[in-house]
Amino acid sequence: MLLDRQQVGAEAVILPGSPGGWTSGAPAGARPTVRRAAPSWVRSYTVSLIVVEVLLAGAAGTAVLVARTPQPRPGSLLFWAALVLLAAWPVLLGTAGAYSERVYGTGSDEYRRVGRAGFVLLASASFLSFAAALELSRAFVVVAIPALTCASLLVRCLARTRLRQLRARGRCTKKVVVVGRGGAVLELAARLQRERYAGMEVVAAAVTPGDRSRVTEHSGVPVGGLDDVLALAAAHDADTIAVTSASETAAQYLRELSWQLEGTGIELLVAPGLIEVAGPRLHIRPFEGLPLLSVEQPCFEGWRRVVKGGVDRAVAGVALLLLAPVLLAIAAAVRLDSPGPVLFRQERVGLGGNRFTMLKFRSMVVDADRQLEVLRAENISDGLLFKLRADPRVTRVGRFLRRLSLDELPQLINVLGGSMSLVGPRPPLPDEVARYDHSVSRRLLVKPGLTGLWQISGRSDLSWEESVRLDLRYVENWSLALDALILWKTGRAVLSRSGAY
Repeated sequence: MLLDRQQVGAEAVILPGSPGGWTSGAPAGARPTVRRAAPSWVRSYTVSLIVVEVLLAGAAGTAVLVARTPQPRPGSLLFWAALVLLAAWPVLLGTAGAYSERVYGTGSDEYRRVGRAGFVLLASASFLSFAAALELSRAFVVVAIPALTCASLLVRCLARTRLRQLRARGRCTKKVVVVGRGGAVLELAARLQRERYAGMEVVAAAVTPGDRSRVTEHSGVPVGGLDDVLALAAAHDADTIAVTSASETAAQYLRELSWQLEGTGIELLVAPGLIEVAGPRLHIRPFEGLPLLSVEQPCFEGWRRVVKGGVDRAVAGVALLLLAPVLLAIAAAVRLDSPGPVLFRQERVGLGGNRFTMLKFRSMVVDADRQLEVLRAENISDGLLFKLRADPRVTRVGRFLRRLSLDELPQLINVLGGSMSLVGPRPPLPDEVARYDHSVSRRLLVKPGLTGLWQISGRSDLSWEESVRLDLRYVENWSLALDALILWKTGRAVLSRSGAY
């Protein structure tokens, strides 16, 4: 991306994209001179965080004072240290950017900034205590400050959960004007509508002349030309402009647009061209003064694979031991509910196209496969899968097991044996794989998983296209940190029971 960030004066967030060359002129309209005030929800959200984190700092300092024997007197060094902590913690968080609107709600940057503030506080307290020979309590440095950092991270996690819930209901959102070619604008608008927790509400679009009628028909928002961006933003009180990675969005256009946004507080985003590639694989790499986007190849081998395999087997082994009573109880319930075996065995396709036998608790009658053709006309899937919301072949116990995904627990045996992973794409059937095109077959570059992005994003409610997109996103961007995040969110997805039938 040949976008000279030295010349971008507005608050520009460069999401990975690769804009080409624009042939049209710069955005028209006079440069706004009044800076937009932060939305009211941002101010109240920030104030709430500051209040809670000041209280946490006060609780950490008070706990050290109370636990100290003998009790420190007012005016003592430890007493003053507790008071300084009360003020220093929110100041450090603010300095680290943890109260910036752009980090609220999505991404890991918010957590990194809180962690950075905690590290600076810990390092400063340790250095001052040593350099000035201050007799600070070791509990203050070793326990209180790390505990305060962890508590603030937990608060941020809870606050983010609440914010995402509000955004899913259309509140606490940013108003966005999307700019670019028609197809790219429609795709980005649909993506933002689908992932409402990101907090982006498309209120207008600016497209090339030939695309105006098509975008107007399909987007449902006011549509203008490429030179109408600022006018659309002003008319609809937009606080964000998202430029798609179409050939029109060149460096010259973006530079001039960013100049016109200077001092307005309107955020400039460049939407990704590599829409499923994100995270650690993307880097801005300077080359002779030009920032170029470097896209690393996905990693399918190496030490991370070894660690992933070891963690998979260790967790699966421990889980099988701890869940043994539950597994026995489910097995007994399956056997008593309907005639047939306890376990359902089915051939699936795993890493590199190798076939393996996947295990599940039987949730259907024994002749379910023979009834498939009779029910095929009622299939609600739009792709290669067969799905029914009220499948008559499912047993009473099977329906309960499916709602809580308990029928999947025997797959821990597959994980222990190495044919599956704890996290990965959905394990496909051989006849599905036979109909894969080149892009979908990339799902086979990693082991299938007991859970995955599809599990935490809607399960059976997902369309075929959406489930494939999520699986490919995982394949392209997998990491140990992503696996840990998916495992954390799987519990909530299972308990919510959404998309399970």
